[in-house]
Amino acid sequence: MVTLSENAAIKIKQLVGDKPAAGLRVKVVGGGCSGLQYRMEIDAQGERDKVFERDGARLIVDKKSFLYLNGAQLDYAEELMSSGFKLVNPNAKRTCGCGESFIV
Repeated sequence: MVTLSENAAIKIKQLVGDKPAAGLRVKVVGGGCSGLQYRMEIDAQGERDKVFERDGARLIVDKKSFLYLNGAQLDYAEELMSSGFKLVNPNAKRTCGCGESFIV
């Protein structure tokens, strides 16, 4: 299971707008200095995707990425120097210095 914080759910609903079948897709792809990195985009659910919901916001994860994201929590924060989604992933054994990639 991948959980959404209240702030993440609010932001996803803002981004999706009036597209009720859409949600935030989170993928794990190869790349970055540690070997794996996250990609996010607004997308519709595919036939084999897993969907996690909170307060009407949808998080879409493909089955391969779910292997790396099971147990993670997606949060959203707006801070003075940066704003954005943040994944707290207990499966990541190590991250790079910039925090953009990870190793399992």
